[in-house]
Amino acid sequence: MYHLTNIAPSRRSLLLFAASTVCLEFGNNIVDAKEARRAPKPNNLLVPDAALKRLLKGNDRYVQGAPRVDDFRRERPALVDGQNPCAAVLSCADSRVAPELVFDSGLGDLFVCRVAGNFVNDDTLASMEYAVAVLNAPLILVLGHDHCGAIDATIKSLDQGKPPPGHISSLVRALAPAVKATREQAGDTFAQATRQNVIDNVNKLKSTGPILNAAVEQHRLKVVGGLYRIDTGKVDIVR
Repeated sequence: MYHLTNIAPSRRSLLLFAASTVCLEFGNNIVDAKEARRAPKPNNLLVPDAALKRLLKGNDRYVQGAPRVDDFRRERPALVDGQNPCAAVLSCADSRVAPELVFDSGLGDLFVCRVAGNFVNDDTLASMEYAVAVLNAPLILVLGHDHCGAIDATIKSLDQGKPPPGHISSLVRALAPAVKATREQAGDTFAQATRQNVIDNVNKLKSTGPILNAAVEQHRLKVVGGLYRIDTGKVDIVR
């Protein structure tokens, strides 16, 4: 018969085993401890569904007027040498829509790209690719909103057959497909076009290679759409 001391693993072997297998759990995601130590914000290491859940919980706090109280003085030093946002947001540039506030997020939580009409062009696409390929963001949210001036300008331009002044015409060209696609639909053309524009750009991001479509296929990335209600602050997910 063996004595307990003969079969019990040594303290050193236990520590080595723990070091080689230990993992940390954040939300619904299991993350390797080594990766967590490298990340400026370990709590942002999330799987796509958990990242979306995080955003919606933050939005609920924003709607209820009960935001977190963050001490940004503690967050700034941790982010000096890097970032690992839990989501990337392609948002409209409208001054009434601020994703960091809408989702009650802290510094380093969201990688935000804003352009009037929240649409994908070469620059916004490159930014989203950077967020996924370099920063490992597990989620992209295309955030549209009601009362969007860019959608309104596009509808008026198409109705009048007259382009808007200056470079605003480039926005109209980008948003025109969504407006045209919804003209025959029942209901509010403005609302339908706003929603369709979000859907179109979600689909574009999902299908564009070589980076984003591969990440989606490998289930490392989720791309969803959202509609922000200016009067209530609520974000409704568009799938």
